[in-house]
Amino acid sequence: MYKLRDYQLQAVNNAVKFFQKRREPIVIVLPTGAGKSLVIAELARIARGRVLVLAHVKELVEQNYEKYKSYGLSAGIFSASLGKKDWDDKAIFGSVQSVARAPDEFFNDFSLLVIDECHRVADESETQYQEVIKKLRDRNPDLCILGLTATPYRMGLGWIYEFNQSGEVKTDKKRFFKQCVFELPLAYMIKNKFLTAPVKIDIPVTSYDFSELTDRDRTYTTAEVEEILKSQKRLTPLIIKNIIDITERYKRKGVMIFSSSVKHAEEIMSHLPAGDARVVLGDTDIKDRNDIVNDFKNKKFKYLVNVSVLTTGFDAPHVDVIAIMRPTESNSLYQQIVGRGLRLSDQKKDCYVLDYTGMGHDIYAPEIADKRPSKDTVPVRVPCPVCEFENIFWGYADDDENLIEHFGRKCRGATQDPITLDVKPCGFRFRFKICHACGSENDVTARECEKCNAVLIDADTKLKQAKLSKNAHVLTPDRITFEERRDKNANAYLEIRYYDYDGQYVSEAHFFNNPSAIKKFNINFLRSHLRRPELATDLESPTDVIRFQKLFRLPAFVIARKQDKYWKITEKVFSEEL
Repeated sequence: MYKLRDYQLQAVNNAVKFFQKRREPIVIVLPTGAGKSLVIAELARIARGRVLVLAHVKELVEQNYEKYKSYGLSAGIFSASLGKKDWDDKAIFGSVQSVARAPDEFFNDFSLLVIDECHRVADESETQYQEVIKKLRDRNPDLCILGLTATPYRMGLGWIYEFNQSGEVKTDKKRFFKQCVFELPLAYMIKNKFLTAPVKIDIPVTSYDFSELTDRDRTYTTAEVEEILKSQKRLTPLIIKNIIDITERYKRKGVMIFSSSVKHAEEIMSHLPAGDARVVLGDTDIKDRNDIVNDFKNKKFKYLVNVSVLTTGFDAPHVDVIAIMRPTESNSLYQQIVGRGLRLSDQKKDCYVLDYTGMGHDIYAPEIADKRPSKDTVPVRVPCPVCEFENIFWGYADDDENLIEHFGRKCRGATQDPITLDVKPCGFRFRFKICHACGSENDVTARECEKCNAVLIDADTKLKQAKLSKNAHVLTPDRITFEERRDKNANAYLEIRYYDYDGQYVSEAHFFNNPSAIKKFNINFLRSHLRRPELATDLESPTDVIRFQKLFRLPAFVIARKQDKYWKITEKVFSEEL
């Protein structure tokens, strides 16, 4: 009989406790090698009805089935590509393509649906996953749905679930999966020696430059990647030589090379040792692919090149070099790729990670959904002043990891009712845009007020309109100065100047001679200019502002409009708004 590790038991218990109170789809996040098959086995064992375990490729169906059977448990397979269509077992392992075409009678009596690699499930109802789910729910409205994945984040969509059991709202958008009830960090698996330690090797030769792809803030196409590789073609032989040198010098056993496209894979193959390298493509014949993979697992050749087909459902424990030659859209995908080399194997002490993309992903770093403001920003921890939840945002910290500045907009903390499991978000906004119609706070990128639906002008539109206007000036500030001055009546005021690179400036004046003026300054200037807006406190004089000037940041643009003989600052645009 199998025995669960502590974290596996915790994952099962958390899922059961949730399903006892609610029947919404949930997720368990386990890194590669964490033993998800044991979690599936235990849930199937204790389920009152039948259990259907779905996967998108036959390799995963077979892998999950074989591990389940190895625990002495009975199960069936429903997969055309595996040549089996079992119906009667309590646990059925199936491919989503085959199950979607199964006769209606197949869908009777299931109480639990487990979806492996569930980040592939889309919310749209037309997909094969949603077809299967509808048929199962039509017969059992109380169906329990559990997703398993190592990467609960998808480029172009973001987080695949809404709320994490740690108390964090991952997205305000509606998702098919409502909650993650258990998440195990990859660092835990490595620290406790359940996985091999990755060793990221500093590449002494060169790397590709994919920066223009990442700057576009969207999923890039194969054609775009190939265009960049074509312009940097001279780098490929240097990179392959470096991979071979490291492999031979340190007597590595198995090398997986992740290429960007079919053309790129062919180019890579032309520089690898003949007879010691094979390639697997998306259209490689199933039998040929199986033969290649089996030969690789049996160490008949050393270098396996692939194009986006072996990131999941692939298990070759002897792999001790991962060479990344393709751009990775997210940290999650990067971790998934590296995970192919982290399984334990005899006489394997570590796995070298050779990253030739220059994209700077970190295997241990958390996934941050917000757009990275600039390449020199890092993940920073920011406590909420209202609920004390520790957010992780992009920002800057000093050498001692003391927070200097962050780009967080809204607290992601939330509380969950222990009885109903209802989630109540904190909602505190670090930075916001105030609606001109109703005065409510909105996200800085919002184009419509969340409360009254009034149209909000976005930053790009403001800039375009200002640049087209004869009576407007758009300044890109290089520095900011604060000086206390006095008007003709000897009243003190604060003059703030924004200088551009040519020394030209626009300025604004703030008085502090009554409570209304102080409040106006704190609303109009302080909150938006603070590097850490959660530290906002009323400043009551020019002297106070000058004393704390190091806490203030520059806007990306300042818009001034001509009024009589003078230029008056009317809008400021900050980097997170763009």
